[in-house]
Amino acid sequence: MSLNLEVEVDVPFTFDYEALAGEVVAFTIDREGFPYEAEVNLTLTDNEGIHEINRMYRQIDAPTDVLSFPMLSYEQAGDFSALEEDYEDNFNPDTGEIMLGDIVISVDRVREQAAAYGHSERREFAFLIVHSMLHLFGYDHMTPEDAAVMEPKQRQILEEMNISRD
Repeated sequence: MSLNLEVEVDVPFTFDYEALAGEVVAFTIDREGFPYEAEVNLTLTDNEGIHEINRMYRQIDAPTDVLSFPMLSYEQAGDFSALEEDYEDNFNPDTGEIMLGDIVISVDRVREQAAAYGHSERREFAFLIVHSMLHLFGYDHMTPEDAAVMEPKQRQILEEMNISRD
């Protein structure tokens, strides 16, 4: 697994965010049974940076906490059986890894939401990565039915990693 980390801003976390990101991405890949070596890009920015990306790609003129840009299409969320059919489009020819997609996280929002929800910045950061990884696997939460699948997965992954709302 390759995690390509781009840090655009000062990151004031008191935990090793690079190590945690790698652990969460790898654990989620394993937990979901993804059958290939994978590549994920993670960008850490601030509210201003994510606001611009949100406006550019989603036409939403506001900052957000996390954005997910999946590189793969799924007939059904979490069904990886058809990925090899588009081998040329899905795999990085240099590494042989499948390109899952990009995650963009606002460091400002991690800090704000951790304070608002009364848990650690470490927990909020991990949650946003799990949330985004599930989007990269085709899950969504736009309908109650979809949310009923995705939200328990998020909780289960964090619980299995012993990342609580401390």
